[in-house]
Amino acid sequence: MTGQPVRTLLLWCPDWPVIAAEIVDGVPATGPVAVLHANRVVACSAQARAEGVRRGLRRREAQGRCPRLTVVDHDPGRDARAFEPVVAAVEEVVAGVEVVRPGACALAARGPARYLGGEEAAAERIVEQVAQACAVESQVGIADGVFAAGLAARSGRIVPPGGTPPFLAGLPVEALGRPALADLLRRLGVRTLGDFATLPAGDVLARFGFDGALAHRLAGGRDDRPLAVRQPPVDLAVTADHDEPLDRVDVAAFAARALAERLHDRLAAHGLACTRLGIEAVTAHGQELHRVWRHDGLLTAAAIADRVRWQLDGWLSGSTGRAGARPARPTAGIVRLRLVPDGVLARSGLQPGLWGEAGEERERAHRALSRVQGILGPEAVVTAVLGGGRSPADQTRLVPWGDERLPARPGAAGGLAPAPGERAGAVGRAGEAGVARPAGGPGGAVEVRRAPGGGNVVPPWPGRLPPPSPAVVLPSPLAASVHDVAGEPVVVSARLVVSAAPARLTVGTAAPVEIVGWAGPWPVDERWWAPAEARRRARFQVCLADGAALLLAVEAGRWLVEAIYD
Repeated sequence: MTGQPVRTLLLWCPDWPVIAAEIVDGVPATGPVAVLHANRVVACSAQARAEGVRRGLRRREAQGRCPRLTVVDHDPGRDARAFEPVVAAVEEVVAGVEVVRPGACALAARGPARYLGGEEAAAERIVEQVAQACAVESQVGIADGVFAAGLAARSGRIVPPGGTPPFLAGLPVEALGRPALADLLRRLGVRTLGDFATLPAGDVLARFGFDGALAHRLAGGRDDRPLAVRQPPVDLAVTADHDEPLDRVDVAAFAARALAERLHDRLAAHGLACTRLGIEAVTAHGQELHRVWRHDGLLTAAAIADRVRWQLDGWLSGSTGRAGARPARPTAGIVRLRLVPDGVLARSGLQPGLWGEAGEERERAHRALSRVQGILGPEAVVTAVLGGGRSPADQTRLVPWGDERLPARPGAAGGLAPAPGERAGAVGRAGEAGVARPAGGPGGAVEVRRAPGGGNVVPPWPGRLPPPSPAVVLPSPLAASVHDVAGEPVVVSARLVVSAAPARLTVGTAAPVEIVGWAGPWPVDERWWAPAEARRRARFQVCLADGAALLLAVEAGRWLVEAIYD
């Protein structure tokens, strides 16, 4: 968890995709203009909004509301190239600018405020600089954290220190920029960021996943980074030197992709992911160029390559912005390119899903699996659902793809007590030679502890196997036999006493294998009140001389192999 959010100044250029289309392609932003991606409006001009065009509308509906609408395709590279002069203009006044996205950049507010005579004076000075250098309209917001500063910039507001949570509390959940999450929250009766922030963080993570937990942190006015970002080791940066200066965008983009893949592979080898990327370049004349790109999630190899390509395009194309802006093109080609992961975090909990990143890939997978079900039947595609239970086979339920994913038994994390009337042995302190000896008397009666307040505390799912979980659970247990060093069969008495230490295991007709380590027994006595369904057994974990690790069970004097550990 991070500490208090940094006081942040964010400069925002309204309708930037529209402005970029005017700068690069000459499309007049004063008329009704809409920028479309995947046949939906992602940005529109003020004139288009006046005639009813809104973000999220389909192309046909937007043109129906405004027949004079000029449609422009979304081009992130164009937006980044056009934004480079704006960032350069800001850097003439302050240092340490981070590009949040094309059209928005942020920096720590403390330095500019102290140097320029206060936060309001700093905001006015930066807006004036951008207007003079690039003839671009901009607004500045200052708050605690990048997310809150971005929302404050929409109204040109300076939120006082410590006032970010109240400022966010009254905003609608749509301000999170996650339409699907906002729609779900509204259907659940959560309408404002304040309502969302009051929910318990653990419940939000369990219900909405990692992205929902990140949105919950933002709604509460905390830093937008989900984990404490640390400075990466020096060796994480990657550098490429070029004998021939790179003065063409296509050649530089090819070199950037290879370098981005090297960086991504190096981070992945350390279990890290990049959230903030520094791009450094040195030209043949010794000119040094530097820019920092920021991202709210994880930067994949493709995302890193795209940002490097956009930045190099902005440097090498000499995009000058509007009339009067100073050229940004370097005086010579680039001879050294360096990528520095300024912000990294551990990937635990942040891995993409089975189908990659969420979005179109997930929908394609759903359609493909649904088609397989239509051909072969619903049971042809199943997914596993974890639930409660004491044995690995009891904790997993296979459900057809698309059906409701409900566990067969509640308490996947072992959070429930046994069903009424069930008894299960509780493992006591470890005995000698690595043997875990059971507590309780005959029948494996459950161990009951007395809580300080007088109530009984029953362990959740008593008799449940300790981690790690087996890698393979056999659909049908294999018959086996276990012998001691003297060749005598190993038996477990009614009082759960092992006759001798297990020494050799024989599975079916295979040759015996030496047992080099074992633990147990873990006894379970289930449904004793229903003789037809009653089951009493003891389980053992064993390690074999050939490197295999197995889960064994002895029931009614018979040894069985239930699962295999990886």
